[in-house]
Amino acid sequence: MLKKLIQSFKVHIMNLSLKRVAKMLSYSALLAVALTTNSATANNRFKDVQIKPIKLSDSVYMFIGAGGNIGVSVGNDGLLMIDDQFAPLADKISAALNEIQAGSPKFIINTHYHGDHTGGNAHFGSAGTIMAHHNVLKRLASDKQTTPEALPVITYDHGITVHFNGDALKVRHMGPGHTDGDSVVIWSKANIVHMGDLFFKDKFPYIDLKAGGDVEGYRDNVANALHDMTDKTIVIPGHGDLANKSDLARFKHMLDASINWMRDQKEAGITLEDIKKKGMPENFKGWSWSFISEDKWIDTLYSGL
Repeated sequence: MLKKLIQSFKVHIMNLSLKRVAKMLSYSALLAVALTTNSATANNRFKDVQIKPIKLSDSVYMFIGAGGNIGVSVGNDGLLMIDDQFAPLADKISAALNEIQAGSPKFIINTHYHGDHTGGNAHFGSAGTIMAHHNVLKRLASDKQTTPEALPVITYDHGITVHFNGDALKVRHMGPGHTDGDSVVIWSKANIVHMGDLFFKDKFPYIDLKAGGDVEGYRDNVANALHDMTDKTIVIPGHGDLANKSDLARFKHMLDASINWMRDQKEAGITLEDIKKKGMPENFKGWSWSFISEDKWIDTLYSGL
């Protein structure tokens, strides 16, 4: 943006008064400071973040950093990545990938459109092919700041299967839940599932009602994912530590109990203000966290049911 301003100065400067030039130069200086500050702020926020790989099988890894957990497939076919966290972490993610296997990901799967899962799209999409549900493309493309290389190239409705590194990765969209474009990714042979943000391990979930999210749909999607799992299934949550079917089942039971509890409150005619004053039953207390507090979860349940 600064380069364009400077070029504009060169073309028009002879036709401007000294006073107007001074004003424009002042604006340019302020813009430079703003851009540098924003970049510095982002870099400072993520400067201490480490990308930690966890090996799940000979060909599958989970990367933990900041934002949504990343799934990685490695092998003779190359690299495939599920989600790519925040943009300032792209170089660190690339370095972590290269420690396992050299090269850039051939494919990037977005489980949904939120920036903590798609921030690295522009970086990785310049060399690889991004795929996601139709609604992910729609929502990313509606943001004027999204560059073309950050957009999904392959989109699907109900799902797609990617045959890669000796496995069949089933990418499934099960309807509105966290957003209207969520996908889960299932390694058929490895028995590993990446849940995206349909699973916040041991935490109240964020359900983005403004982006087509649905409380009951969220619960039903978790139930459908559980139905296809075995006791040996390894579960990568969108946020939180590596998990298993039992962890996801516990999460689903919390969703059931939350929905039933809120229905009872609404049927009794209790106002949102009074529900918040009373609070949720004691057995829900351990699920609250910094982003989704008990009050925010109550708001979501009240608005979404």
